[in-house]
Amino acid sequence: MATQLVLDSTATHTRTPGGVREVSLLAFPVFLQMATETVCQLVNSALVGRLGATELGAIGLGGIWLWTLLSPFTGTASGVQVFVSRADGEGNRAECGPWIWQALWVLLPAVVLWSAAMLLLFEPLMAAIGPSADLQARTAEYAHARLLGFPAVVAGFAFTSFFRGLGITRLPMIAAMISVAVDIVLAYGLVYGRLGLPEWGVYGAGFAFVVAEYLFAALLGSFLLLREIQPYDVRPRRPDPRAILRFLRTSAPIGGQWVLDMTSFALFSSIVARMGDAEMAASQAMLQLLSISYHQAFAISVGAGTLVGRYLGAGQPDLAEQTYFSAIKLALALAALVAALFLGAPELLMRIFSADPAVLALARPLLLLGAFFQVIDALAIIAGGALRGAGDTRWPFAVQATLAWAVRIPLVWTAAIWMGGGVFGAWLGELGFILTLGLAFILRFRAGHWRTMKL
Repeated sequence: MATQLVLDSTATHTRTPGGVREVSLLAFPVFLQMATETVCQLVNSALVGRLGATELGAIGLGGIWLWTLLSPFTGTASGVQVFVSRADGEGNRAECGPWIWQALWVLLPAVVLWSAAMLLLFEPLMAAIGPSADLQARTAEYAHARLLGFPAVVAGFAFTSFFRGLGITRLPMIAAMISVAVDIVLAYGLVYGRLGLPEWGVYGAGFAFVVAEYLFAALLGSFLLLREIQPYDVRPRRPDPRAILRFLRTSAPIGGQWVLDMTSFALFSSIVARMGDAEMAASQAMLQLLSISYHQAFAISVGAGTLVGRYLGAGQPDLAEQTYFSAIKLALALAALVAALFLGAPELLMRIFSADPAVLALARPLLLLGAFFQVIDALAIIAGGALRGAGDTRWPFAVQATLAWAVRIPLVWTAAIWMGGGVFGAWLGELGFILTLGLAFILRFRAGHWRTMKL
């Protein structure tokens, strides 16, 4: 079977279970998927950035708030991976597939209602945040397009988490590459009115994303029909209240962790937005560049989380711990390469997004800070992914939620506003938060409570 071939090839070519090579084999397709999505975001930002700093800032501010509003659903959907990897490690293949449908039964109706409400409330939200009138209008325009794709994003997350839980990371990668190619072509046409398409500006960039999101979910849903996937019992089924409650006990804290963390980050971005359009554009450009490192660290955390869950299911916690340390080594090596890129060519990197002199003037100090930021962020991401793979979700939720509000917002406000540090001060405060969070997650994993976690 295709699935077993993936898992067997990992074991056969890895001399040491839990080693760097084993993590890499699972993480590499995820990295390619995330890299593809990063390229998509970079291209969309570059396309919109040519319209002006306000438009670039709009998709940055809008994208952050939209992801914040969506994160409770996507975070909870990612919990499918925890249950699937544990069941697969225990040898209970038929218990893997049903988790997709229990997740969708509880999440899809909720996200449809949420999307409808946000279509009405997003403009008042932007008015309350208080950016410039032009930035506010362009951000709402972008969001009204993107909100239409929320149900597809949640379905895509559930399907992706199922495949990742099994260690089948190539199928989501293939679906992402196809959907991103469609997005880039559509965005080019709809932003500028080319290829016989209407000129919709920032709305066109958002609409292209929506089409790609539905295509991605449809492709992954079709992959469930593959003959090799059938032993995992992926047939649609009715909602099971007890299974849904079990799913939510472990997965809802992931969604809560994501939404509270993202809400505080959205407020961080809102503080930057009130500094001016150039500052928001520079922050958006830095965020897009940081996504290079974030996505590679996230990919490694997915591989590590899958293996940690599988080894715990197989009763081998020592190999789960070895997986974590291997993931840390791999993430640090890749983060060092990104740091060298940030330090070596900051202005060149910033010019990808904007030629505005005010934006370019912020490039060197921001990317100098970004070089250190993304190394610390990688450590936090790997530790968080390993804990999540073990099913340790409630403690990270409580800690990240607390630190996001007790550390992030005060540090950002102090450095950016009270001390007059501007956008550099805001990101300096963000670095302090990530450093504190990463240390908390690392100490939690080393304490070993995850070894006895029950789902």
